[in-house]
Amino acid sequence: MKIATVGVLLTCLGCLAAAQSSVAITDETLPPFTTGMGYRAQLHATGLAPPFVWSVAEGSLPDGINLSADGMLTGRPTKAGTYNFTLKADDSGHPPHSATKDFHPSVGAALLLAWLESPKVNDNRIDGSVQVSNGSQDTFDLTVVIVAVATLDHRATVLGYEHFPLEPGTNNVPVQFGTTLPNGGYIVHADAVAEIEERNSILRQRLQTSQPLQIVVGP
Repeated sequence: MKIATVGVLLTCLGCLAAAQSSVAITDETLPPFTTGMGYRAQLHATGLAPPFVWSVAEGSLPDGINLSADGMLTGRPTKAGTYNFTLKADDSGHPPHSATKDFHPSVGAALLLAWLESPKVNDNRIDGSVQVSNGSQDTFDLTVVIVAVATLDHRATVLGYEHFPLEPGTNNVPVQFGTTLPNGGYIVHADAVAEIEERNSILRQRLQTSQPLQIVVGP
């Protein structure tokens, strides 16, 4: 009877030790990612034998984000979208114990620039409009410039210019553009530059017509 009791006790102690040495990743979600914005987040795990060594077990981190061995996510996301990856934490035991957890974060677009009315030729003019949106939590000092670049001599003519503050969460603000131009072919470029002084960050977006627009006036 005593031998059996000792065996049961040893089994229970073994189960307790195994439970104590197991690793668990305690982060349920990750702080939000936003394109062009600096990112820094420390991952967390529990277990009997820290420190932990972190790695990406499956999938890929958002473009522009890196994971250090001590569990620090840093960088500046470059591409909006949804990402799927599995993170792994190994403790310092011999042999090490491990834990993995799946994450499915979305990377939001801080600055959005889109054609509202695609550039088009009207007699000897090129006209159109763009729209800008602020998907971040910061106010932008925003500059929008639209130019037509001649295909023959690469001379640039300004079609439109706006400079204004864009508040967080502001969507689809229109910027009109247009002017008269000499005969010839033109590629239209639209550039939006957002400065965030508090973060020492600058965000940029560009649009470009895929084909030259041709202005032909007169015989």
